[in-house]
Amino acid sequence: MGTPEVFDFVVVGAGPVGENVAQYATEGTDLTAVLIEQELVGGECSYWACMPSKALLRPVEIVATTQHLPGVTAAELDPAALLARRDDWVSHYDDTGQVDWAESEGIRVIRGVGRLTGERQVTVETPDRLVVLEARHAVVLATGSEAVVPEVYAEIAPWGSRDATGVREVPARLAIVGGGVVACEAAVWMNALGSQVTMLVRGDRLLPRAEPFASDLVREALVSSGIDVRLGAEVSACQRDDARDAGVGLIHGGEVELTVAGDTLVVDEVLVATGRRPRLAEVGLETVGLDPQRIADPPDWLVPVGDVSGEAPLTHWGKYRARVLGEALAAKAEGRSEPTVPDDVPVPQVVFTDPQVASVGLAEEAAREAYAEVVVAKVDWNSAGGAALLRDDATGAAQIVVDRAARCLVGATFVGPGAGELIHAATIAITGRVPVDVLRHAVPSYPTASELWLRLLESLPRDLRAGTVGAGE
Repeated sequence: MGTPEVFDFVVVGAGPVGENVAQYATEGTDLTAVLIEQELVGGECSYWACMPSKALLRPVEIVATTQHLPGVTAAELDPAALLARRDDWVSHYDDTGQVDWAESEGIRVIRGVGRLTGERQVTVETPDRLVVLEARHAVVLATGSEAVVPEVYAEIAPWGSRDATGVREVPARLAIVGGGVVACEAAVWMNALGSQVTMLVRGDRLLPRAEPFASDLVREALVSSGIDVRLGAEVSACQRDDARDAGVGLIHGGEVELTVAGDTLVVDEVLVATGRRPRLAEVGLETVGLDPQRIADPPDWLVPVGDVSGEAPLTHWGKYRARVLGEALAAKAEGRSEPTVPDDVPVPQVVFTDPQVASVGLAEEAAREAYAEVVVAKVDWNSAGGAALLRDDATGAAQIVVDRAARCLVGATFVGPGAGELIHAATIAITGRVPVDVLRHAVPSYPTASELWLRLLESLPRDLRAGTVGAGE
């Protein structure tokens, strides 16, 4: 295998998280980095998750909006054009542009499976040879996550999330197992493409990490659109003739019979969206004395980031942590002080259902466990004229959770049309620890959906919004 090639940083995994670590660890310096990727540079988000799903969902949202605006001729969905738009946004599954970007930044890209084979050492199995790499400062693991398929579905070749975002053959009848983000979003676009969708949710509500009112609003909207949502529905058995791997986005065999609470449900395809786990099987953690299933107490030269770190498995969070890590690695390598990072940075998330669910920080229940006293303000979506104007018959709500002692937001949830564009204000307020009596002086433009902020702040107790807590009133 020869003498190892030496870089300052060896990054295993060239998804958005790995890309950001390599970029921020080397830009403006003489430090070097190499990215190792066994699939497409740009990773799950670029080709099989965030980008294709949103490319599919946005036109569906536009069609729904035209159906709720008098004076506008209702639009119709063109399935072929919708899938063509998806293909454009994933660059037809060609990562040339991503590779060109990396190389333009001076970052080396090696295609293959990277595996730890010693301290600061990674061996890459490329299509034609083995390449041994050595890191002067750190090996970064950014290998992402993989779908979990329960044993009951092991023999039927079910669809995973990649099949749903890469759909090419639309099943007439689709069962979606799960009630999380992937399940809910996929239900929207598959229903719009013409599938008769049945959601089988083991729990008692959708989106279990969201505020209960958000879960209820999404379920009501899905049902109103013709989707059969079954809560408390656990699949005990399933069978399928001619199960096969037909290729991504194609139906994987004959009809599927699912046994649910003693009843039989027959569908043409099953999408299993029951969660993901860190992709660690091929990393070689055991070669450096670590548990091969999870990363606990790694040596200082081995740094996990993104989904494998155990933190929130969200692309934007992984990219943020990668930026922070990259800057810290560069500073340490050059003997500089590491940049200061705020404490308790909140994690935002948007679920692109219709209505959208946007949240950041703590939900009400978690906040009540974390703080001595919290105050909750909740308003209807249509309480603000600017929000109501977005779509006639819009349903939704907005809620903020405030730590009374500090008079600062600790959580917020918006549910309604375009809610995803409203949540960043809450993220800023929580990160900056802006007191609510100061926030009320941030004037929303009229008429915009941001007026919901005014309605929320007006709903707080008078002493809290006026900044007189503890003043003897």
